[in-house]
Amino acid sequence: MEREVLLDVKELDVTFGERRKRYEAVKKVNFKIYKGETFGLVGESGSGKSTFLRCLNLLETPTEGEVWVEGNNITAPKTDIDKVRQKMGMVFQHFNLFPHLTVKKNITLAPTTLKLQTEEEAGENAMRLLKRIGLEEKADSYPNQLSGGQKQRVAIARALANDPKVLLCDEATSALDPKTTDSILELLKKINEMLHITIVIITHEMNVIQKICNKVAVMDYGQVVETGSVIQVFSD
Repeated sequence: MEREVLLDVKELDVTFGERRKRYEAVKKVNFKIYKGETFGLVGESGSGKSTFLRCLNLLETPTEGEVWVEGNNITAPKTDIDKVRQKMGMVFQHFNLFPHLTVKKNITLAPTTLKLQTEEEAGENAMRLLKRIGLEEKADSYPNQLSGGQKQRVAIARALANDPKVLLCDEATSALDPKTTDSILELLKKINEMLHITIVIITHEMNVIQKICNKVAVMDYGQVVETGSVIQVFSD
């Protein structure tokens, strides 16, 4: 059976500045990410990987090229960007939780604000997600009462609240110690297997790629210089 393409990136280019001060952050990137994959993008700081990731949900607008999601060109004019982003959960390096909201409120905010769920539905869904990440008892706690690992678990639950097709992880473990990193990667792996959500994770840490990804692209100076299975790329 032919695998279904979830994300198709075509000739993606991102340039900042003008004329002499022009800087190409992403240069003519092409690749496909298939449904259910855990896709890793690895590269040094400044290689363009964060800029690229932000193009996938149009937090960054590409200068040229196209991004296709489930067969739809989301970079086309008149695209409903809010609708596109509902299909994509995002997990950040520094958690980005709202400090004045409880854990549960952090998770229910997006689906209720976007009117995707009623208050009751969002609350029930939040508790299901908290149970899945092992933090049911923290529903009424505030972010400053949590450890770094717990904050990232809540951030993952929040990213799942809209029932997305893909989870975009921007250096999601970089602010964590090695033991906590392992627990977060284990959680992401479980989410991928149980919910069949496609995961795109960017990192500069090779061990993160080895532990969770089944496919990897190596980025350097804005270009993808190698792509393939983790075993293939690492052995090369």
